[in-house]
Amino acid sequence: MIRFGALGAAKISPAALIYPCINEPNALVVAIAARDRARAERFAEAHHIRTVCEGYDEVVHHGDVNAVYNPLPISAHHEWTIKALKAGKHVLCEKSLSCNAEEAEEMNAVAKEKGLVLMDAFHYRYHPL
Repeated sequence: MIRFGALGAAKISPAALIYPCINEPNALVVAIAARDRARAERFAEAHHIRTVCEGYDEVVHHGDVNAVYNPLPISAHHEWTIKALKAGKHVLCEKSLSCNAEEAEEMNAVAKEKGLVLMDAFHYRYHPL
């Protein structure tokens, strides 16, 4: 079972993560955090997510989470994707994956080193769920 933790309550999250997980019995969104806790709480209530975390770091290190969904602004993709990978989590990262090729290469290298999946959420060609 894939148990996602979401970094943020982005507008794309329902279409890119929540609804696909509803249709996939082996995927579930179990935790969320947002810069604004009240927004995370509203999002969690609307989408039946059981845990609202205090911050992104708590999601990345949450014991029930084995994959992280990163819909943050592109400027934050590298930082939080690397943190999630180093915490042993697979990552589904919204497009564009990174700001430049160097960041993308580093993210890929960490994923390979850890034996984890790093996937760009380009679901128009292929949706992972």
